Amino acid sequence: MTPARLSPRGLAAGSAAFFIWGLFPVYLHPLSGVPAMQIIAHRVAWSCLLLTAVLLLRGELGRLTTTLARPRLLAGLATSALLISCNWSVYVWSVTHRHIVESSLGYYINPLVNVLLGVLVLRERPNALQWTAIALAAAAVLYLAVQAGRPPWIALALALTFSLYGFARKVISVEALPGLATETLLLLPLALGYLAWCEAAGGGAFGHQGAAIDALLIGSGVFTAVPLFLFAYGARLLPYSTVGVLQYIGPSLQLACGVLFYSEDFGRARAAGFTLLWAALVLYAGDGVWRARAWARGAARA
Repeated sequence: MTPARLSPRGLAAGSAAFFIWGLFPVYLHPLSGVPAMQIIAHRVAWSCLLLTAVLLLRGELGRLTTTLARPRLLAGLATSALLISCNWSVYVWSVTHRHIVESSLGYYINPLVNVLLGVLVLRERPNALQWTAIALAAAAVLYLAVQAGRPPWIALALALTFSLYGFARKVISVEALPGLATETLLLLPLALGYLAWCEAAGGGAFGHQGAAIDALLIGSGVFTAVPLFLFAYGARLLPYSTVGVLQYIGPSLQLACGVLFYSEDFGRARAAGFTLLWAALVLYAGDGVWRARAWARGAARA
């Protein structure tokens, strides 16, 4: 595949992953009566079961045991597992407590937080357009904080934990599937222990709130693993700039869900802050597309 060419399969897989993530609030909302930590524990348990089964069916279970036998790699994955579990916890709590719009803000600013992490940790040097995008995003967050009378803690927590998770996985030398399976396996004892404690205390949801709730809790593992599969597949076939543009499908759908389905506030004042943020993202995405095309032209000439 040439760098400038889009793979139809990659585009379909990447788009599907972000559509699933964008519509996840619709899936989670019926679980509003279940404590967020129980949802996370079920998400870990069922996704671990699914991922292990997939590795077994593909004859790749040995890759999981190889990962578990490397202490330094295991320590890195324990860190990334902690970060993604924190991200999931904040996200699930925000959706089940009617803060979907603010959670979408977190995933809008996530790419710009990645750029900032690159500057602070990797000593990367953003160009003028990227600095402008970061400044506009910072102004948007500051404006929304003043408008709301408080910092957007949910958005900031989601953006920071997911950016740090992405950074941790970037520096860990492990493929997506065994890495994710190892992360869920490391979290599994905590998840099962917590669920057992909830059951003993009489507060467990599974088996006590009807078949529909049980099915949704089991299905949360599928909705965790499947989009990650699709994303990993699509990312291998698409230019990085295309993946960068596709990622805005997720928060855009989340925002639409919060406003249209669950009547969350999105008045003129809040819309003005998001408009400033969208301007930053247009600059950021446009810069990525331009740089990718310039690289493709240079590669074609070479």
